Amino acid sequence: MTNDQMQGSLIIISAPSGAGKTTIVSEVLRRLADVRASVSYTSRAPREGEEHSKHYHFVTRAEFEAMIGRNELLEWAEVHGNLYGTSRVYVNQLLDSGLDVILTIDVQGAALIRKDFPEAVTVFVLPPSYDAMLDRLHLRDAGKTDGLELRLHNAEAEVAQYEFYDYLIVNDDLEQAIQEFAAIILAERCRRQKRAATAENILDHFREHFRRKKINA
Repeated sequence: MTNDQMQGSLIIISAPSGAGKTTIVSEVLRRLADVRASVSYTSRAPREGEEHSKHYHFVTRAEFEAMIGRNELLEWAEVHGNLYGTSRVYVNQLLDSGLDVILTIDVQGAALIRKDFPEAVTVFVLPPSYDAMLDRLHLRDAGKTDGLELRLHNAEAEVAQYEFYDYLIVNDDLEQAIQEFAAIILAERCRRQKRAATAENILDHFREHFRRKKINA
């Protein structure tokens, strides 16, 4: 990162299964420049339509556990019987290049990252109701029941973690939810701490103008 380059923001987004966070993130990535998604590693098998290195880095459980042993993961957790984790080097490289980085992670991973990155921006997506979440899961999984009961069982505990997040989005209207998430990212770019160097450069221009005016008076 150059001296005049602004450090990117780390944006954490979490939600119970069926809340719609994946769709929200995908659309914001399409609409906003200078923002990237960190592709997580997982030991679970790909779902229909998922691609390696695009949706997740799919690895075996043994490979994942080896990454843990080498301390290559910024965070990791076991969710619904599968391992998920975030590459430490990849995230830091993106942030240092001035890009905002979105981490789509569960509440366990978010809690771990908040310890190392207290400045991280945290967003929790809520479904409008339990019934709405259940309908979305049935629609997404086309009637499959494998793992459904486990996800539903975990959902209450996940939703209860909302109080530890900076922002809440209720995904009742998808377009509004997308706009709200984009607005959060844009607002974070405008924080005084982020733009202090730019403000000082502008202030120097003012000072130089009046210094020259005083000399020529």
